[in-house]
Amino acid sequence: MAGKKDDNKASASAQNAKSKGSKAKKKKWSKGKVKEKVNNDVFFTEETLDKCIKEIPKSKMITTSVIVDRLHVNGAIARRALRMLLEKDLIKPVAVHHKQSIYTRASH
Repeated sequence: MAGKKDDNKASASAQNAKSKGSKAKKKKWSKGKVKEKVNNDVFFTEETLDKCIKEIPKSKMITTSVIVDRLHVNGAIARRALRMLLEKDLIKPVAVHHKQSIYTRASH
């Protein structure tokens, strides 16, 4: 007989645990951080080309990301601008790597 009472207590405690679990609030997932969409140009306009030739060679450190930030152009356009400035000897390379190239102003 003692065994039946223990079984009843065990089943009652199991039911209490189930009922408590359903009454507890569910965890709500956060929406997460959303990156702001940038609207960069994919072509050089006359304004951005002039700005590139005048302002960028005056900077101490020139990288693709610096040009993207200042001129609001695409990364591919920024790399093309770096090559153009290098051909005109307006900038000189500091460290050239296939992933990130660093240039500085050319002191003539």
